[in-house]
Amino acid sequence: MRRLAVLALLACASAWSATRLLVTVLDQRTGRPVSDLRAQEFRVHDDGTLRAVQAVERAAGLLDVMMLLDASLVGAVVQPVAESLIEQLQSRDQMAIASFASSADLIQDFTSSKELLRRALLRVKYGNVPNVLDALYAAIEDGFHESGFRRVLILLTAGLEGSSRMGERDVLRLARRRNVSIYPVYVLGSGRSLFENLARQTGGAWFAVRDLKRAGGPPGPRIFEVIRSPYLVTLEGELSLGERVKVEITREGRFQVSALPLE
Repeated sequence: MRRLAVLALLACASAWSATRLLVTVLDQRTGRPVSDLRAQEFRVHDDGTLRAVQAVERAAGLLDVMMLLDASLVGAVVQPVAESLIEQLQSRDQMAIASFASSADLIQDFTSSKELLRRALLRVKYGNVPNVLDALYAAIEDGFHESGFRRVLILLTAGLEGSSRMGERDVLRLARRRNVSIYPVYVLGSGRSLFENLARQTGGAWFAVRDLKRAGGPPGPRIFEVIRSPYLVTLEGELSLGERVKVEITREGRFQVSALPLE
């Protein structure tokens, strides 16, 4: 049944690929999703050209989540966040776990079993130099071949970048080709601008661990509230979207907006 649903979703995505955006909108003051926006409140600029918004709906459905876990000397600080994220999976969602240092190493393939995912966390060995961009590229390139539902990559990182061979633009282009949204969760602020841009350009969101702690409670529910919040924005016309897509919200307020053109 899941395989049939995958094929149906892929066929639907192909039919709409030239005109759809996955858009996440957060209230900048609270970091919480804005859930009641209407089509007329979205303005989409494609390489400087205003594109007419035809329809807006919530992006409901199952998730395929790749959790990419920092295995550097300081990476263990994000393990409690990983444990909280596993608990947020719904019955038919799937998650895979990979650790990274110089590249990404798969520890647990996609499964709906929370018990298998918890055991996988115990197999992570810490103590390497993290090349974040190389690991992201490898995980996106090799980690979603059997995935047919909405593709989410949660990057749990101490926030330090080593000496990656791949650049930020390489990762963004690949993520867009594979329809993968990136959600960095980081400890240190040194890589903040990198993480924010990776999320903003792929329809994801970014989280600082200190802000999650300040909000109180386990971090998993807050992160997954955002992951499950995007809109599907349908644009008029059959023109493919360029790399310089910008989405603005006309409602009064300050918003954190990210967008992923769906191919």
